[in-house]
Amino acid sequence: MLFRRIHMAVPMIGLIAGAAPAMAQSVQVITPAPVPVQSQVVIAPTAPPPPRFESIPPPPSVESRVMYWRPGHWMWDGASWSWSEGQYVPRPAPQAVWEPGHWMQQPTGGFIWIDGRWAG
Repeated sequence: MLFRRIHMAVPMIGLIAGAAPAMAQSVQVITPAPVPVQSQVVIAPTAPPPPRFESIPPPPSVESRVMYWRPGHWMWDGASWSWSEGQYVPRPAPQAVWEPGHWMQQPTGGFIWIDGRWAG
C-alpha cells in the first residue's frame, strides 16, 4: 500500500513541479511609470503689463541664506491680468538659483506662461 501511495504521489509531484515554472512565467508584474507633475497651461491673448516695482522686505528668518525672494509676476485669470506678489521661499539647496517664470509669445499670437524653476 505504501508503494502505491508513493507511485501515485510521484506523478503528482512532477505535474505540480512542471506547472510551477509555467505558472511563474505567465505572471507579469506591470509597474506604471511615474506621472510627472505638470502645471496648468495658461494662454493669454495679449502681453502682460510691465512688471510692478516691489520693495523687497527683509527675510522673515535669521537664516536668510536659505531663503530667496521670488519676485512677483502677472497672472492671466481668463478675463484679466492680476498681480501675484513676490514672496520669500526656502532655497532647496545652498547653490540653487531661481530661474523666474515668464510669458512667451506663441506663433499664433497668444502668450503662454512658462513656470519658474530651481536650477543647480
